[in-house]
Amino acid sequence: MKMIWLTVLNLAQDYLAAHWEDMVADIEDLVRIPSFKEADKADESAGRPWGPGPAAALEAGLSLAHGFGFRAVNLDGRIGYADLEGESRTQIGIIGHMDVVPAGPGWTVPPFELTRKDGYLLGRGVIDDKGPSVVALHAVRFLKEHAPDLFGSDELPYTVRFIFGADEECGMGDVPYYRAVQPDPAFLFSPDAEFPVCHGEKGHFDATLVSAKLDGCITSFDGGVASNAVPGLAECVIRASADSVPSTNQVSVEGAGKGLLRLKAVGKSAHASLPEGGVNAIGLIVEHLLEFAPLSDAERSFLELESRLLADTTGASVDCAAQDDDFGALTLVGGVVSFEDGCLFQSIDIRYPTSISAKELEERLARVAATVDACVKDVSYQEPFLVDASSPEIQALLSAYCDVTGKSAQAFTMGGGTYAREFTHAASFGPEFPHQQNPIWVGGMHGPDEGVSEETLKQAFVIYCVALARLMALEF
Repeated sequence: MKMIWLTVLNLAQDYLAAHWEDMVADIEDLVRIPSFKEADKADESAGRPWGPGPAAALEAGLSLAHGFGFRAVNLDGRIGYADLEGESRTQIGIIGHMDVVPAGPGWTVPPFELTRKDGYLLGRGVIDDKGPSVVALHAVRFLKEHAPDLFGSDELPYTVRFIFGADEECGMGDVPYYRAVQPDPAFLFSPDAEFPVCHGEKGHFDATLVSAKLDGCITSFDGGVASNAVPGLAECVIRASADSVPSTNQVSVEGAGKGLLRLKAVGKSAHASLPEGGVNAIGLIVEHLLEFAPLSDAERSFLELESRLLADTTGASVDCAAQDDDFGALTLVGGVVSFEDGCLFQSIDIRYPTSISAKELEERLARVAATVDACVKDVSYQEPFLVDASSPEIQALLSAYCDVTGKSAQAFTMGGGTYAREFTHAASFGPEFPHQQNPIWVGGMHGPDEGVSEETLKQAFVIYCVALARLMALEF
């Protein structure tokens, strides 16, 4: 069997040399579409249930697959799929998402244009998840073109179904719609994480902490662009005299009208699954308010809870810490804050292991909130997802990574959430590499100047080619 993997490797490198610029052009076409969810522009009757951007990106992805010879189907603008039929109707699935998070502030390049710089691609979606989806789709096209060389037939042994999601970033409401009318593939992977291969994802718990009515100095408070990210920017307007609240290295203060001051903070964005490297801009302003602002008793009580919540990503400060052997420690992020009708609303994103339940988290947060006359609302959750790391399918993906990189590796679990958790037998699989270091001007997923090295995507393409060939050799 070693000879066929060497053949796949060599042929994949040839395809890459011939088609890399085509792949970049395909990524560019998708990046141009600002496909973040806009609920106020949603129109189900027009096939835009998530808004016009996700609908346009979904159609563009399906059109690309159709051009490669797939049979493409759009399911009412919610989600779509494209089939490359094989000798068997048994499906090997791939799922990527065409929606993105909003651009947010802080970009130095146009977010919805593809910028090439020093071997990197920059633009919203280049790594999450338009770029990876394009290279995975090209990997299927590669297998189709070389089926006679690899399998002795014009057809692949199994049908490949590429599923195009359109609501991954805002709750994955698209997948239940898909699964209500289509069976799960026999096995599926999502190119939306890290290599070598992720066989489990922490549970997700989302909620909103809501203060009581706050009659005090705060008139507005805004921070963060997504609940599943550490916020990099935040600002607050308060009633206070100009000489009472100073600027510091972390928080700037300026006039905002008669008797009003505007506080601005710049933190560091990070994905909610890996919050340790982030600096929460909301938390910076909260600490500044607690030290200098003329807060009412109610404001101070709630902000003291905010301070504890935002400063400790383990959840220990609000009685939510937990860990287990498969997933490690729980993480907690307060990603978005707003001030409405006299109340502060703080989003909470928790990634939790098997040693605690969503019900326990809700109860513990409610107890802590009650101590400052606050409450917990809008609770939603997904249980932890885990697949046996020794299964043939997980081992096929792992072997593909090792074949291409020459490294020895093990499957892992993570706190991030991908479409894999929505299916019965699935995994998330690249395209980022462990311990990968990018230049400081290259941003991460969900942050400004989102970027990926061209070499990363090229290597991922080859890994996907080998992985699909290995999956084709399994018995389903």
